[in-house]
Amino acid sequence: MAGSAQKAAVEQQTAKANNFCWYELMATDGPAAEAFYSHVVGWKTEDAGMPGMKYTLLKAGDTRVAGCMTMPSQGCVEGAKPGWIGHVGVADIDATVKRVTAEGGAILREPTDIPNVGRFAIARDPQGAIFFMFQGNGPMPPQPAPGTPGTVGWHELYANDDWEKAFAFYSKLFGWTKSTAMPMGEMGTYQLFAANGVDIGGMMNKMPGGPGPMWNFYINVESLDAAVTRATEKGATVIHGPSEVPGQAWIVQCLDPQGVMFSMVAPKR
Repeated sequence: MAGSAQKAAVEQQTAKANNFCWYELMATDGPAAEAFYSHVVGWKTEDAGMPGMKYTLLKAGDTRVAGCMTMPSQGCVEGAKPGWIGHVGVADIDATVKRVTAEGGAILREPTDIPNVGRFAIARDPQGAIFFMFQGNGPMPPQPAPGTPGTVGWHELYANDDWEKAFAFYSKLFGWTKSTAMPMGEMGTYQLFAANGVDIGGMMNKMPGGPGPMWNFYINVESLDAAVTRATEKGATVIHGPSEVPGQAWIVQCLDPQGVMFSMVAPKR
């Protein structure tokens, strides 16, 4: 991400650091992905105006919440896979990068400056999940209320084999704290975690044969059944749900037409 896309990320950075501030879809076919998610989620699109490439900003109302682009051919040659990536806002990216490696993670791209916008870096946690870090500058506009359709409402980490080690890594990195631990029988424990005192996601070990290690993001929609219908009529596949979860909410996990996993959450079926 660079230029206008990075500027959009700055605008979406939360008032406090150490929370997710931006989401990006690397697709095999960017325009097709834009059309799909606009239909399913209701996002508006805006061209970022980046020279030499197409990068589309995805908006919930007038608020920029994510970006979408076609994967560069070089990334495909190097084995990169299409998928959603989350960016975590940090106050000091250079210090955070040092902690990543000190705690057993890896830096895939060193902090890179974007003039008058901020800096970003790409990292891999010790379990193998990829995430971005972003240090922005500039004013931060008011954010949509929690649960606003089109925003991301939950962040879920599927660790390779040890979610507790994964939690320890992110806790040291971003100060995340444990919240409720939910036993799930043979599936193990689902550990909720909080940023700045607010629950923002959960961690668990990935299921045998299931996706991961990876981050999965739940997009808020008004009505789950209606969103599922819109998704499947455009070629998506439901892989789990709809299911009711604690907190009076319903969730579903899907694969989009390009095989990328995405999830949705709503207060009603």
